[in-house]
Amino acid sequence: MKNLARNRARILAVTNQKGGVGKTTTAVNLSACLAELGQRVLLIDLDPQGNATTGCGVVKRVALPTVYQILIGRSTIADTRVKTEFGFDLLPANRELAGAEIDLINMEQREYRLREALGGIGDDYDFILMDCPPALNLLTVNGLVAANAVMIPMQCEYYALEGLTDLVATLKKVRASLNPVLEIEGLLRTMFDPRSTLTQQVSRELESHFGTKVYRTIIPRNVRLAEAPSYGKPVIAFDRSSKGAQAYLVLAQEILDRRSDHQGTAASAVAPGVGP
Repeated sequence: MKNLARNRARILAVTNQKGGVGKTTTAVNLSACLAELGQRVLLIDLDPQGNATTGCGVVKRVALPTVYQILIGRSTIADTRVKTEFGFDLLPANRELAGAEIDLINMEQREYRLREALGGIGDDYDFILMDCPPALNLLTVNGLVAANAVMIPMQCEYYALEGLTDLVATLKKVRASLNPVLEIEGLLRTMFDPRSTLTQQVSRELESHFGTKVYRTIIPRNVRLAEAPSYGKPVIAFDRSSKGAQAYLVLAQEILDRRSDHQGTAASAVAPGVGP
């Protein structure tokens, strides 16, 4: 009998209500690195800016259909997904997605539109990553309702801690009213400059408060990471030897190790004492 729990995709919302923290960079590069490690990956661009779409080499102004058509019920994921040249699939977005806010207001089950759309393709992928907009709107809520967990990229600076407090409060509200299984997958320290005393201090505070929820992997400030999107490529396809590319490969492996440990713990809880 097929183990559905083990084969269902891990759905991660890459989110932070603060902009400019490396959210899209993380969504694109982690998708590529997970694919590089043999995982079946779907990246969903939920931001009307469409930067994740551009970063995957897809021309967003001619990308049709998009996530917008999925949310309003005019297309399916099977008809919308695009195979990228980097080993993973993409649901693209463009400015048209901004209209979803208005269109969704009067729709029934408006917060669940994306989750319903994903219901039929969970076994097609090992990971589904969603690049959420830097705001708490209906697009972000759809991502949080569809997700198993959230990944929070953040810079180690003072204002980031304040924003994190607000984000955690938001996640608690979503968990209480819309998605009871939602959890924090991990906090990812991005654009990390080890020469900064404040950066080191904030990093230690994160580890103190969130413990193992903070990824061991740290994403450094790296010029190649910043350059790669202008070429429409993840950094491992642009400059594999760069520090940014190597950091995201390490992060992808850390996530796979965490998932393996989680599945092993879950299996033991279901059938204690039963050998392989």
